[in-house]
Formats: sequence, structure tokens, C-alpha cells
Amino acid sequence: MTDPLPARPPLPDPPGGRPTAPTAARPAPSAVDPAEPAAVALPLVAAVARGVALVVVLPVRLLWELVAAAGRLAYRSLLTPVGRFLGRWLLSPLSWALHRLLWLPLVWGARNLLWVPARWAARVLVWLPLVWLGRGLTWVARTLLWAPLLWLARRGLRPPLVALGRVLVWLAEYLVRRPLRWLGVALTPAGRLVWRGVRALGGAVSAALTGLGRGIWWVVVGFGRLLVAVVVGAWRAAGWVLRQFYRLLLRPLGHGLRWVWRHAVHPLLRGARWAWSVTVVPVAHGIRAAWRATVAPAARWTRRSVLDPARLASREVLGALGLRR
Repeated sequence: MTDPLPARPPLPDPPGGRPTAPTAARPAPSAVDPAEPAAVALPLVAAVARGVALVVVLPVRLLWELVAAAGRLAYRSLLTPVGRFLGRWLLSPLSWALHRLLWLPLVWGARNLLWVPARWAARVLVWLPLVWLGRGLTWVARTLLWAPLLWLARRGLRPPLVALGRVLVWLAEYLVRRPLRWLGVALTPAGRLVWRGVRALGGAVSAALTGLGRGIWWVVVGFGRLLVAVVVGAWRAAGWVLRQFYRLLLRPLGHGLRWVWRHAVHPLLRGARWAWSVTVVPVAHGIRAAWRATVAPAARWTRRSVLDPARLASREVLGALGLRR
């Protein structure tokens, strides 16, 4: 920019006359107002921007409404009925069948065929004998050991105990041992008969226990085989039900969905792609060409003709006023 010419000083007042108003300095003819081209270019830029917005927004809004309507239609007419159908006629019967035909029989068999017999056998064959044995040992220890030891520990009288022991030994010798010997000699035949009876009774008890054990083992094995047969049968029945379910429901449903995909969704996607290629792509190319032809030159002209001179002028004014270093 060129510097403006200095303003002329005002003329002196005429003698005896009224003072005249000072004349304003005229701007230099070379000074150009940079705001006038911008003011002229603003309506053209606004019109171009409105046209670009109309060309871009309208097809995109129409395409978005079309896609949203297709999505709502597919959700209401296809996905929601299919989900309800699968939930009502597939998942609910399948869960009911698995619960009734597989889970409840397994729980019942495990409880009544394994847990209850095992608990009864452990209680009868292990716990009760151990309780009786513990009670017998406790009674023996308390009656035959603890009471005499306690009495001897309390008294602590050795000579009376020795004398008593000798007396007891003599009494045992003459009142117990010898009579028992004589009684044993006299009762030897009867003892032999009793021993034979005891042996026979022991054999009978052993045979009974052996038969009982074999019976229990047979029952356990039979229950185990029955449980295995029930589990295998339930598994095979569940497999047969699932196969029939797949053959009668899932496979026809899959064929139907494939047919719907081929004849409805796939053509819709092709149509959407064709509509995109026919509408959006040419519009985008046109918008890009219009942008390159209108907005970009206008922006370059605004930057070169308006913004850069204004920036330089403001810099010179600030430098002249001493506000910029």
C-alpha cells in the first residue's frame, strides 16, 4: 500500500469575517477501501453455500430416511417375530425338556441310588460298630482299670495290698484255679460240644454275612447299571430329540432365512448399493467439483485480497503507534 498524501493546512480566516470551518483532508486517490470487494463477493458466496448445502443435505437426508425406514421395517417384520418364535418354540421347550428329561432324573438317581444307600451303609456298617466298640472300650477302661488304679493311688498301702494279693492268690489257687481245673476236666466233653456249636454258629453267621455282602454288592451293581442305562438312555433320547428338532425346525428355518436373505435382504443391499452409486457418488463428485470451482477460489481470493492486506495494514498501524515491536 502507498502512503496517503499529507493534508493541506486550512486557509487563513478573512479579515473581519467569521471563521470558516476547517476543510477535511481528502483521501489519496490511490487509497483503495479493501472492504468493498468483500462486500460485493459476500452474496455470491452465500448463494453458493446455500446451493451446496441444498445439494448435499437433501440426498443424504433422503438416503438416511430410507435406511432408517428399512431398518425399522426389518426389525419389526423380521427380527422381532423370529426372536419371539425362537424364544417361545425353541428355547423354552428345549430348556423344559433338558430340565425334565435330563437334570431331574440325574438328581433323583444320584440322591436315591447313590447318596441314600451309601449313607445307610456307612451308618450301619461303620458308624454303629465304631460307636459300640468305643462304648465297650470306655466301660472296660473305666470299670476295670481306672477305678482300681484310682483306689490304689488313693490308698498307697503296700503291705495290706501285698497281703491281700497273697490272700487273693491263695484263694484264686484253691478256690478258683483248682475247681476250674476240675470243672474243666469234667466239662471238657461239654466244652467240645459247645465249641463245635460256636464254630457252627460262626460259620452260619459268616455265611449270612457273606450272602448279605453279596446281596448288597448285587444291589449296588444293579443300581449302578440301572443308573448308567438311565443316563445313556436319557442322553440318547436327548440326542434324538435334538436331531429331530434340528431336522424339523432348525434346518427348515435356516433354509427359510437363507431364502429370505437371497430374495429380500441381498436384493435390498444391491439396490441400496446401486442407489448409493447413482445418487450419493455423483452428488459427492459434483460437490467436490463445485467446491473446487467456487469455494476454493473464493477462499483464496478472500485470503489474498482481503485478509492479507488487512493484516498488513493492521501491522503497519500498530507499528506506527508503537504498539508492536
